[in-house]
Amino acid sequence: MSIPRPRTPRGERGPVDPVVARARWLLLGLFMLTGLMFSSWLARIPAVRTALGMSEAELGGILIAGSIGSLATVSLAGWMVTRFGGRVVLYLSTAAFSLAYVLIGLGPTFHSVPVLAVGIFLSGAAFALGNVPLNVETAAVERRLGRTVLPQFHAAFSIGSVVGSGIGALAAHAQVPLLVQFTVTAVVGAVWRLASVPGAVLDSLPPDPARRAEARAARGPRTLRLRGVRRTARPGSALHAWREPRTLLIGVVIMSAALSEGSANDWLALAVVDGFEQTEAIGAAMFGVFVGAMTAVRLLGTTLIDRYGRVTVLRTSGVVSLLGLVLFGFAPSLPLAAVGIVLWGFGAALTVPIGIAAASDDPLQAAARVSVVSSFSSTASLAAPPLLGLAAEAMGARHALLLITVSMVTSVLLARVVARQEQPAPATLEPATP
Repeated sequence: MSIPRPRTPRGERGPVDPVVARARWLLLGLFMLTGLMFSSWLARIPAVRTALGMSEAELGGILIAGSIGSLATVSLAGWMVTRFGGRVVLYLSTAAFSLAYVLIGLGPTFHSVPVLAVGIFLSGAAFALGNVPLNVETAAVERRLGRTVLPQFHAAFSIGSVVGSGIGALAAHAQVPLLVQFTVTAVVGAVWRLASVPGAVLDSLPPDPARRAEARAARGPRTLRLRGVRRTARPGSALHAWREPRTLLIGVVIMSAALSEGSANDWLALAVVDGFEQTEAIGAAMFGVFVGAMTAVRLLGTTLIDRYGRVTVLRTSGVVSLLGLVLFGFAPSLPLAAVGIVLWGFGAALTVPIGIAAASDDPLQAAARVSVVSSFSSTASLAAPPLLGLAAEAMGARHALLLITVSMVTSVLLARVVARQEQPAPATLEPATP
């Protein structure tokens, strides 16, 4: 059971608990690993399409399997973290990830669309399952440190994505078989996660039955309220979070980010390949440019958010992202489109960490609220691939991506909901007077 620690005033640096510092580095590694695994697969989407002879619309229909897996799992993830603890949930996520990547390699190799679809489904489910405890833990580290650090974890994800897209581009250039690449990815990912999880999870621990029973027994006319007993979310708290207007609006902001970043993940490489008649390796490299731009801003995000605040940074991000996407969609040449990709990446960088931080302002409700806003992200991922696939058939993938500009405008209009809600520091608990 985690024991509340004194909070450092935001913006002031104090001594860092070695356990918290270790958890921070392990979580950075886990975020980087997740980005590496995802982007190495996304960079090979053109090869998967070619191996299975699919059109853009058919590919969009297959990619939706991941969104279905994510949506089916994310609604349970908050409850599972509260009930069983973050470690158990991350172990389950690790097993699902490993199996998913093996299946993703087997599908194109043996020309089996159903096997590929199952692999993509499991991949989405594994990501959603692990995403909640990882974000709850990173928000807990931020609270313990007393300053904004959450964008650093998403920067680590982006760094992993840059590395993964580079691996994917090199593998595509060297014509490495998909099965070989994804099997190696599965093995490395499993070993890395299993070694990191025990030290990374500090806050989302399962409730201690003995401590809870002790606290219940102490209630009464002369209640002795116990120090160090952390309240835990009730089983119904996840359902309660669905009735909170602020949480739902944060979910809409997260949805806009999912549409922006997710559409780039699924379609940017193909848009470059088809729209500018480039090779698969160039498409993967341009996806790397997008992720690299996101990484740069996420590394600066801690300073930007602490200096200008969540609301201002979110609004600016939406405008920059909008300008970048419009430039990419209408650019007459690849170099100019690359400038648009950079601006798009700049603007897409901080929306998710800002939304997750806003949903985690209250540590007692963090798991439930992160689960809710993640559901919005999964819903966006569920709708975007097939809709963009159909639009790409009619107007090309590059111009189809312009449809998501609506979500960027929505994010700007709703920016105020992410304003920080400071939680009162826990009062010193004393025995009740007679």
